[in-house]
Amino acid sequence: MSRRPNLWVTVPITLAALAGGVVGYFVTDASCAPGRCTLAAVSMAVAVGIGAAVGVGVVVVLALKSLSEWQEHADRGILTETDPDAPRTPPTC
Repeated sequence: MSRRPNLWVTVPITLAALAGGVVGYFVTDASCAPGRCTLAAVSMAVAVGIGAAVGVGVVVVLALKSLSEWQEHADRGILTETDPDAPRTPPTC
């Protein structure tokens, strides 16, 4: 049983990794003499790319879990619109 990757997770993580890698490379490359720090720039690009991917991945997964939980509550009728002036009573089961 194979499962396809979720594009709502894959695309932002990939874009963040690429953007982080580009920024890491060019910032490191700009701080060195021309042609002197290629290995350092590539290493920094990989490190920043991985860091950006992990950070965005955490945010995306938490956002999707939150939306899933909200949808589940909406399906159960837990989230209902009420009159703001009505007295608040605890829900009955």
